[in-house]
Amino acid sequence: MKEKFSPGRIVATKGVADRAKEDKAFEEFCEMSLRRHLNGDWGEKTEEGRIRSDEALESGEGSLYSVYTFPKTDETIWIITEGDRSVTTILYPSEY
Repeated sequence: MKEKFSPGRIVATKGVADRAKEDKAFEEFCEMSLRRHLNGDWGEKTEEGRIRSDEALESGEGSLYSVYTFPKTDETIWIITEGDRSVTTILYPSEY
């Protein structure tokens, strides 16, 4: 499936990167979540939040963010693409 937008540079915070190094399943979850994000599947956001991201995607203005929960441990990650689409960051909510 073709991505709906360019992510720019993809980065992860230290917490997520360290966790992914420790657990291959978590690393794969992050990769799958990133693919979902790039295809406009905003994960576990509210309907209002999904609409806002859809509007930002359509207009090309505003940041895009997604919320996903790793089922094995109930850890939540956010994926945020900056409004200018220069950087996409994978992070824990506590690292925001």
